[in-house]
Order: sequence, then structure tokens, then C-alpha cells
Amino acid sequence: MIDKRERPVDAAPRLWRNARLATFAPGLPGIGAIEDGALLARSGRIVFAGPASALADEAVDGAQVVDCAGRWITPGLVDCHTHIVHGGTRAREFAMRLDGASYEEIARAGGGILSTVRDTRALDVEGLVAAALPRLDALLAEGVTTIEMKSGYGLSGASEIAMLRAARALDDRRRVRVVTSWLAAHATPPDYAGRNDAYLDEVVLPGLAQAHAEGLVDAVDGFCEGIAFSPAEIARVFDAARALGLPVKLHAEQLSNLGGAALAASYGALSADHLEHLDEAGIAAMARAGTVAVLLPGAFYTLRETRKPPVAALRAAGVPIAVATDCNPGSSPLTSLLLAMNMAATLFELPVDACLAGATREAARALGLLDEIGTLEAGKAADLAIWDVESPAELVYRIGFTPLHARIVAGREIAP
Repeated sequence: MIDKRERPVDAAPRLWRNARLATFAPGLPGIGAIEDGALLARSGRIVFAGPASALADEAVDGAQVVDCAGRWITPGLVDCHTHIVHGGTRAREFAMRLDGASYEEIARAGGGILSTVRDTRALDVEGLVAAALPRLDALLAEGVTTIEMKSGYGLSGASEIAMLRAARALDDRRRVRVVTSWLAAHATPPDYAGRNDAYLDEVVLPGLAQAHAEGLVDAVDGFCEGIAFSPAEIARVFDAARALGLPVKLHAEQLSNLGGAALAASYGALSADHLEHLDEAGIAAMARAGTVAVLLPGAFYTLRETRKPPVAALRAAGVPIAVATDCNPGSSPLTSLLLAMNMAATLFELPVDACLAGATREAARALGLLDEIGTLEAGKAADLAIWDVESPAELVYRIGFTPLHARIVAGREIAP
């Protein structure tokens, strides 16, 4: 049930001319670059994106013309993996880690995921919205037009649902497309320690049914790891998602190889995310299923990991690769998708064009929205980003610099 609710659009035709387009359209090499391009939108939809010379004069009658002065237009950026809705920070434990504290020592001192659970449970929906807005605004200022938001820090039915209600409220507060994921199978709360099946029976599965009934869930996620949930336990969650007609995705192979990616692929998962310990069998399963590999270099960097995702092997197998921030308070306090692209290139050796595709076309694919967004093609939503750069490669190359000129959502220009 990917969110495709009606959104305000600019009904008037608008033509962006004197532009250079990075279309990311299939059949075109690299980023699908078109010099001296033009893009025409009506009623929030792209009706033409291509060489200006191919646009018929009669097609632009009555259109408002925007001179891009040679600027680049890309699809609006897509952040396909975030935990942006939460309470509190984990800055104190960040400092403790730098001083040499172990995960166990941090947990004994009140840190770790359970500290975020306490801070999240302490906030009502409006409090969660207020806490998330600055993080969201930072991403929007970089050209993000679609963002995924997960639950997973409430770990009770009521708190998990409150997180998704906050995500829907953020959708209403800002001009951005929000896609939600039910991630109650993220960790086990203390009152269910050692009783994962009971937690699934009493919290995760009934909460999912309730959230789905309220229209709060677009996809179902889980964390398959020794410190979280086993493949068999995740399969129970995925079976419930399948019964509700919901797509699935999975945090897989981040810390060890439990075969989570292959499990996800067996359910036709939209994506498997992290993947530092992914093996050849997992890669082959993902390739067969068309499951997107979502790279999360912010977590790799913050946790000072050394084992990289097998990017070359994924590319050789034809697995689509997306890049996301994994914005969360513990392992990736990152609110810059541009920096995530730079990290994917620098740390994981993902080519520049693939980084750009990973934050547009492939990120849209990872959300099941490629028929709607992610490329500049006729029929798709006019969700665009216009950039003051000489080359789109600058979006990956620069650090701490945001060259966004304009953000367009459903054909309407929104101030950066």
C-alpha cells in the first residue's frame, strides 16, 4: 500500500527551458544527460523532458516559461531509508564511544537504543513532529522530494503507531512525499527480553494490523541480526505483511551473515539494506528477485566499521543499488543525502553516476515508486531539483555545500 494519496499540484502548464537535464531514463547512457533541454509539466505531471528542439511550439501554448540559465535539472532526490521520527539524541554515548566505552558499558549507563525508546515514548505525536521537523528541513534544503520514515523506536503498539501518525503529519506539514515503514521488529524491549516470539505475538503483529487499518503503513521492515530477530522470526512478520498485501524490506547482513537478504528476496522484498556481510548466495537471490541493495554509508562511518558491502559484486550481478542517509540518533545521525552520496563514492567506491542514480532512480525503485518518480520522463510526477552546478558530479564531489537552486514538488516550486 505505497502512499500515493492526492497532493496539491500546479495545474497550470510550466516550461523549464535553457536547462541541462539529468533524466536517468532507461536507454540513455550514464545519467541520461540532455544538453539544451526542456521540461514541460501540466497538472503536476511531466509531459515532455528532452531536447528543446524536439518540443513542438503548440505544446507550450499558455505555459509559464522558466529560464534555467543553463542550470541542471535532476529528479527530486529520494531518501529511501530513514529513522527520522524519534525523540532525544545519543550525543552522550557518541562521546563515550570515543573515550573507549564498550556497547555493554554504554547500555549499563542508560545508553543504546533503549535510551531512544524512552525518549520517543515520552513524546506525543505533536512532540515527535516537532522533533523531526529540523531534520526533515535539512534534507529538503538539499533537494529531497520523497522520504521514507520508519517506526521502530517505540517498541510498544501505541508508541509505534504514534511514530507513523507523526510521519503522516510531517507529510501534511511539508511539501514532500512521505513513505512509511512499520519497523516494530527493530529490537526487543526489556519487558520481553528473551521472549521474541511473545513480543511478535503481542506487539508487532497486532500493532501492524491496527496501523494498516488506519492507513499508516506503506511497507513492513525488520532487523535480521543476532542482537535483534532471527530469519524465522522475520519470516513471521513478512507472512503477516503478505497477508495484508504490504511490500517488505529488511535491515540485513549489517553485523553478520544470517541469510537475511536471501530471505527478503524470497518474499520479493523491495530492498535489503546495509549488507556489509552479504555473501554470494544473497547477491544471487537479490538479483533474481530484483531486490534493491540500499547502501547506508553513514552507519558504516559512524560505527567505524571496516567490512564494506560487496559493491563490485552487486554491480556485476546487476543488483540495483540505492544510497540513503539512514538518519537515526545512534548509528547514523546524518541529515545530508548529498554527503551520503559522497560517502558511498569515497568509502564504498561506488561510481559517481551510480551514486546519483542511487539517490534518484534506484531509491525510487527501493520504495516501489519507480512508476511515479525517480526519472525525468513523461507521465511521472513533476518532482524536480534544479542545481547551480557545472556538472551533476559536483553533487557527489562537494562536502558541506548545498547548490540547490529550486525544489519542485508536483510542478510547484518550493523555496529551498
